[in-house]
Amino acid sequence: MRLVMNEPVERMDRPYARRWWALLVLCLSLLIIVMANTALTVAAPDMTQDLGLSSADLQWVIDGYTVPYAALMLLLGAIGDKYSRRGALVLGLVVFGGGAVAGSLVDSSTGVIAARAVMGVGAALIMPATLSLLAATFPRAERAKAITLWTATAGLAIAAGPLVAGALLQNHGWSSTFLINVPIAVVAVIGTFVLVPPSRAAHHHRIDYVGGLLSVVWIGSLVYMIIEGPHFGWGVKAVTAAVAAGVGFVLFIGWELRHPRPVLDVRRFAHRRFAGSNLAVALFFLAVFGAFYYLTQHLQFVLGYDALDTGVRMLPLAGAVFAGSALTGYLTPRVGMKITVTAGMVGGTAALALLTRVDAASSYGDFVLPLVILGLAIGLALSPCTDAIMGAFPESELGVGGAVNDTSLELGGSLGIAILGSVLAGSYSSHLSDATAGSKLPASALSQAQDSVGAGYAVARGIGDKARQLGEQAGQSGSSEQAAQLKAQSGELAHGARQMADAVGSAFADSVAHTSLVGAVVLGVGTVLVGVLLPRKEAAVREDAEEQERKQEEGREQEEGLVDSEAR
Repeated sequence: MRLVMNEPVERMDRPYARRWWALLVLCLSLLIIVMANTALTVAAPDMTQDLGLSSADLQWVIDGYTVPYAALMLLLGAIGDKYSRRGALVLGLVVFGGGAVAGSLVDSSTGVIAARAVMGVGAALIMPATLSLLAATFPRAERAKAITLWTATAGLAIAAGPLVAGALLQNHGWSSTFLINVPIAVVAVIGTFVLVPPSRAAHHHRIDYVGGLLSVVWIGSLVYMIIEGPHFGWGVKAVTAAVAAGVGFVLFIGWELRHPRPVLDVRRFAHRRFAGSNLAVALFFLAVFGAFYYLTQHLQFVLGYDALDTGVRMLPLAGAVFAGSALTGYLTPRVGMKITVTAGMVGGTAALALLTRVDAASSYGDFVLPLVILGLAIGLALSPCTDAIMGAFPESELGVGGAVNDTSLELGGSLGIAILGSVLAGSYSSHLSDATAGSKLPASALSQAQDSVGAGYAVARGIGDKARQLGEQAGQSGSSEQAAQLKAQSGELAHGARQMADAVGSAFADSVAHTSLVGAVVLGVGTVLVGVLLPRKEAAVREDAEEQERKQEEGREQEEGLVDSEAR
């Protein structure tokens, strides 16, 4: 057996024998880039305390990864198609691992943000490469099953990130959540060379670098605007990013429509199945990432679970994703993609609707059913959509196909955190103001507490600490009258601290319910749109046949173009 797999898939006369082992390597690569974000949600409190991060610093520590990740995928996917998909995966793993090492060593917010940005560049190489290599390695008859496992891995990573980070934080600092990526990346690099066959487009025209750079401009600006505007206000930076995104998008569409070999043929979005699948992916991750953002906060701050306990309590979501993925493999061939995807989106809407019942008295048990339903919904909806998106691209553009799927995913996730996060913050601030009305809480303390649920509990702890100090002073006072006054003040402050903590918990629980309602409405409306867009089973079969014919025609045109080029 060869130590390094060097025979390209394109030259094999039969399906690659070790393709399921290759899929394991691709899923492992996917696992770490999804976990890189979800693990950080539970490491954030320790990082904030150790580095003295402001709320703006923390936001960019999280989102410094997202901007290059989303912006670069399309261009890097096209480069991987032309030169080497396996090379793109290996380079991405090396860059990602290097960024992780740097992130564990720095001691400033600027350093961590820069390291996360480097990891985002690595992720932009890895993500489309995993899907393009999967599509190139597996025969069409097995591709849907392989994509189902790939999607299930993404769902597992969403829940596994907090679990792994929580376990590490029991005995190690926040830097360990960066370093855990390094050995996994090393194993993935070795596995890639040993098990994953090299692959690139057999016939690939010159890369449309102008279109690729325009995609970087408009996607990067859009993601930056989504992050900057809702969190930090619509100042010059956010407005400039919005203008750049709009202008860049118009120029991108105009260029791609006129270019003979565009980096992305935007006419594909005229096909109902392709457009509906991308919309479903974006909307679903809007709901999932948004819900994950506030559910982890509720478990940690309101219910008082530590990082590890929070991770454990997200496991029902991961298990349900696998169950939903298994159902997809059974249902889709029988009832069609339209019914399976729509059922998944209805399930996601129902899960968010159940979360509208959350209140101050809610326990973890009230979250189990929504988590299970949400996990089942992810498994049902995403695998068929990803398969449909990848199936719309010819062999020469599999990396671009993976990038389109992953860009929809990332844009949806960014929008989810921005939109639902903004709704959550506004609702929490309003509910806390109402809950503390008539109290003697200073305006400055209320303003601080309204910043976030963590800040609210910090204010409550500060009042409690002041009460304990006065109690200690009362015990040391030589005057009985002064001691009595100090005890009275201590008791009043202690009561105020309990009231403040109760108000923060109640306000955040109410904001979770309100935000879930907004998320359910958004996903519900999106479900109707996706249901209208996706063709019925019979129409989908016809569209598939037309798509295959179009792809074959593209392949013939590329071959003719290559022959003409060689003749010249």
